[in-house]
Amino acid sequence: MQRRNLFFTTLLLVPTVYLLSLVGFPVVYNAVMSVQEVNLGDLSHFARPFVGLANYGEAIADPTFRKVALNTGVFVVVTVTSLARSGLACWRRCVFHAVSLAPAICAVCCWRPGFCQAWWLAPCGSGCSLRKYGVFNYVLMSLHLIGSPVNWLSDPAIAMSALNIAHVWYGMPFSMILIAAALTGIPDEHYEAASLDGAGPIARFRYITLPAITPALIAIGCLVTISALRVFDVIFALTQGGPVDATNVLPLLSYQASFQDFDFGRGAAIGMFAFFAVFGVALAYVGTLRREAVT
Repeated sequence: MQRRNLFFTTLLLVPTVYLLSLVGFPVVYNAVMSVQEVNLGDLSHFARPFVGLANYGEAIADPTFRKVALNTGVFVVVTVTSLARSGLACWRRCVFHAVSLAPAICAVCCWRPGFCQAWWLAPCGSGCSLRKYGVFNYVLMSLHLIGSPVNWLSDPAIAMSALNIAHVWYGMPFSMILIAAALTGIPDEHYEAASLDGAGPIARFRYITLPAITPALIAIGCLVTISALRVFDVIFALTQGGPVDATNVLPLLSYQASFQDFDFGRGAAIGMFAFFAVFGVALAYVGTLRREAVT
């Protein structure tokens, strides 16, 4: 018995050490940097000038930060609502498999030509192989819906919408998996009984389907919000926050402040704003799970 307890204790120590070393330490170190004046000369030292909340105040006073914070909020709201609605509308098996097999790079290639190798683009037609037009423009122009290529990523008015579409496509299989799992758990007898009682499609959805998938929708809302607040790779690969910060978000702004402006203290402070938002949503999600476990 003691040997078994020692084995399980050792087994639990592995993820604990992992979380403390690769998650806990970076968060604490970033929080310390956010209240210090940090430059390239003393980046590797812990003893640096203490500036309190000056980095936070400098970040908030910057008009770019306020614009980027608004961009982040819009990006999160559009992504969450779009994934919840698309996952609910496209959960059927045929659409599920079609979307699940489309990797995230497809969303990038539709907007940014030349991002992927020619061997992948070749089957899509000559108009999207090595030409300057992307798949989206090629299809729209072939259907004569547009007369000239649309600057999806260089027009500030539509660049964020293009990124939202790419990110929604990237996350759609996840939302469909959760919603499909919730829908398959609803007994068919409930729908048959409701139909016999004269309930229409709207009534069946409102009183049977929606209550059954509410936990899945809450999970999608919380997890997708956390993912959208942490998004970096898609935006960095497509626009790098441009044009004129129209698609910039907090994680990318933190990177730019730290590794382009070399203002590590302000970059850490911006990163902490994103961390507080993610941490708040995570706490709300854990609280929801606890309430579901009790009920």
